Amino acid sequence: MSAHFAADTATLTGRSLRHILRSPDTIITTAVTPVAIMLLFVFVFGGAIDTGAASYIDYMLPGILLITIASGIAYTAYRLFMDLQGGIFERFQSMPIARSSALWAHVLTSLVANLVSLAVVIGVGFAVGFRTGAGPLAWLAAIGILILFTLALTWLAVIAGLSAKTVDGASAFSYPLIFLPFLSSAFVPTASMPGPVAWFAENQPVTPIVNTLRALFTGQPVGSEIWVALAWCVGILIAAYLVAMAVYRRRLR
Repeated sequence: MSAHFAADTATLTGRSLRHILRSPDTIITTAVTPVAIMLLFVFVFGGAIDTGAASYIDYMLPGILLITIASGIAYTAYRLFMDLQGGIFERFQSMPIARSSALWAHVLTSLVANLVSLAVVIGVGFAVGFRTGAGPLAWLAAIGILILFTLALTWLAVIAGLSAKTVDGASAFSYPLIFLPFLSSAFVPTASMPGPVAWFAENQPVTPIVNTLRALFTGQPVGSEIWVALAWCVGILIAAYLVAMAVYRRRLR
């Protein structure tokens, strides 16, 4: 059964990836918004923000990477919604295909597309002055956290894609996720925020993830925040996966 599921998922993932290759503007569009925000903050606002000894691009790049992921998963919800509207899932049901492989294909496609977008954004970051003291293990840890965050948000996108009534509704859910890093430590230290805003910023999932990535990129000790970041990522991933599968089973009845 597992081999059957893996083969079906690989085949359907290849189908989804071919669609992206025929329309690479998806990845380009996903990267444009975070790159524009990065350039705006670095060259317009960066000089007015005190981040201590760290250069501003080094300080804010982790938050830009999370915005990149939040922008990218909107396309997952959109593609899933369009497949549902096109009747592809009904056709899959009449074929000897593992039922969950269609969802996993969208998830894996999202992961690949987002990793490419992240690479583009990091490349632009290096071009405008980003520097890192991270070694190979720190880079692997950072990539692992970004993958976990991508999977967690992608399963949220699956819920949106399965539940939406319109194509606009399928992708609009990502807007709050895109703006969430602005209410975190991604762009300014939380100590500079008013009390209630600072409390929210310090107790929402983006801040420990950003702080962990920042420490990894600068070669600093990550401390206990890495466990908080992992707990948020894994918790959101498990909850979103369970809800998505329940919604999917209900849609196929």
